[in-house]
Amino acid sequence: MYESHSNLPANYITLESDMAHSFKHIISTVGVTPSYTNKDENSVLFKANCFDIMDSIPADSIDMIFADPPYFLSNGGMSCHAGKRVSVNKGEWDKSKGIEETHKFNIEWLRKCQNILTPNGSVWVSGTLHIIYSIGFAMQQLGFKILNDIAWYKINPPPNLSCRYFTHATETIIWAAKNKNSKHYFNYALMRKMNNNKQMQSLWSITAPKPEEKIYGKHPTQKPVALLERIILASTKEKDIVLDPFTGSSTTGIAAYRLGRHFLGIDSNKEYLDLSVRRLNFEQRKKQNVKLEIQNVEKDIEKRLISIGNTH
Repeated sequence: MYESHSNLPANYITLESDMAHSFKHIISTVGVTPSYTNKDENSVLFKANCFDIMDSIPADSIDMIFADPPYFLSNGGMSCHAGKRVSVNKGEWDKSKGIEETHKFNIEWLRKCQNILTPNGSVWVSGTLHIIYSIGFAMQQLGFKILNDIAWYKINPPPNLSCRYFTHATETIIWAAKNKNSKHYFNYALMRKMNNNKQMQSLWSITAPKPEEKIYGKHPTQKPVALLERIILASTKEKDIVLDPFTGSSTTGIAAYRLGRHFLGIDSNKEYLDLSVRRLNFEQRKKQNVKLEIQNVEKDIEKRLISIGNTH
């Protein structure tokens, strides 16, 4: 039987909202055991189709989503990597089934993202010319409020082998709020501070992932941690919940963990998830080592103070 809120305690609605927005509550509603949960219990991974997981996440519960969906450019072509000629094929998941099917796919996963975003939540979607125009159109069809299109300039990009086009040196990242009524969060002051006290523009010059970001393995479309750190700092607060439906090697999770956010990553590829686990565990070990070092320094200072006190 439906019970009117008017018959409930004054703080019931707030408590109900807090429960729906609780990270642990969200994980418990999924109905599938995470394939990985870190020791701090603030980062989880699911090996599954993101459609299935997002369908089971409560509506209005995720603060921010970063998505790097398939670009569908595995067409048998060639590219250049580390000075070598390599195939652009990344796997069956990146093969196009046609323009119509690609757009249908984008509408479906974006609709699910929109449903689980909080009323003032936002989504960032990265893509090249192969996919980004479909993403933008799908967002308009669904009623997202597009806030910015960020041009990520990839410093020192690989050369164009055919010499028949300009070298591809940018990637577009669309930032959008849930709908026209959303009052999205933007940490303007911090972004300005990070940009020498000048307004930060929508052209971001950030290098490709550094070698130390790939010590546990490589993902074909891995993003630099610096890029995700900027995105998370710009649009979330500490303790907010961040989701990546195509998590890959979980660069989003690395940045979220470093910045004190909760993270939920989804991917159907075991190889990529194993890479994610190695990276997330490494971050946790680094954090623990720093804590231990701080404790040792504090103990050393305390001993010195006691020693000084005993000499007087």
